[in-house]
Amino acid sequence: MFNLRSLSLASDFTEGHLGHKRKQVSGPARVVAIGNFDGLHLGHLALLEELRVLQQTLAATGQGCLQTVLSFEPHPRVFFQPNQPPLKILPFGTKVLCLKELGLDELAILKFNRSLASMTPEEFVHQVLVDELNAKAIVVGEDFRFGSKRSGSVKTLQQMGERLGFQVKAVASVMHQQERVSSSLLRDVLQMANLPAYKDLTGRDYELSGRVSYGRQLGRTLGFPTLNLVMPERLAIAGIFAVEVFGLQPSGPVRGVASLGRRPTVEQQGRNLLEVHLFDWSQTVYGKRVCVRLKSFIRAEQKFDDLETMRLQMLQDMAEARDFLQKAS
Repeated sequence: MFNLRSLSLASDFTEGHLGHKRKQVSGPARVVAIGNFDGLHLGHLALLEELRVLQQTLAATGQGCLQTVLSFEPHPRVFFQPNQPPLKILPFGTKVLCLKELGLDELAILKFNRSLASMTPEEFVHQVLVDELNAKAIVVGEDFRFGSKRSGSVKTLQQMGERLGFQVKAVASVMHQQERVSSSLLRDVLQMANLPAYKDLTGRDYELSGRVSYGRQLGRTLGFPTLNLVMPERLAIAGIFAVEVFGLQPSGPVRGVASLGRRPTVEQQGRNLLEVHLFDWSQTVYGKRVCVRLKSFIRAEQKFDDLETMRLQMLQDMAEARDFLQKAS
């Protein structure tokens, strides 16, 4: 069973209370992969594969361990550069679902705040990895840095592991077409709405998930009723797409066309929304959780002079999406 766990450590890590006092370690042993896992690209998948190998190795010696991912919210760059936060690759809920589908046991989320940012590498290892997670093996990228002012390295972690009794595995970067696979690269391809490149870098289609919410019903008045999902601010991708929607029927996905963005024709600085018009579908599904898979980019979001011009373009978008999805099936 997959477990989403929030590490409520902020109240313990206040200034003046960051000593090395050890508490009694309890709870299950874990093998832990550490990172932001922003986008879950091929480099992240390499870490998770090593995590599985370590779990199996320890299990063969009689040490049962949970496979745990330790990640941070918000992204550390949001804390350190609040005026220049990174674009989001996936909403948090979608990332959780992706990790669950990969067969992990647990996702542990640690709030990234001033207290955490000020911890020394030694404090982070003792209080988070050993005391809280009871880690028996740690998996990180080869360029992993941690602790105040990024003063801890893989070597620091390995040296502490020798003293405290946990293994450390550093995983090399993954290369694709002579370029290092990274979250920054994913953001670049998403800003260009390059869905084939995203699939090459992650091994899967780009997906967004959430619960269907009530909208302004404008699409219905124009003849295009939509499913509306509220998306996070500063999502890296926007535009009009051919899509498949999962979670509506047991027989498989429902095809449609989707608009992802802020609807500049009808709102100024509106919410970031994913609006999906489903083909051959008339049921009401408010409150239902769905997953929308973006299959093909049709065009960029644009502002029209009037609603009728927008409606005519929507007809063209719908025809193009139908044609693509039929040919792709």
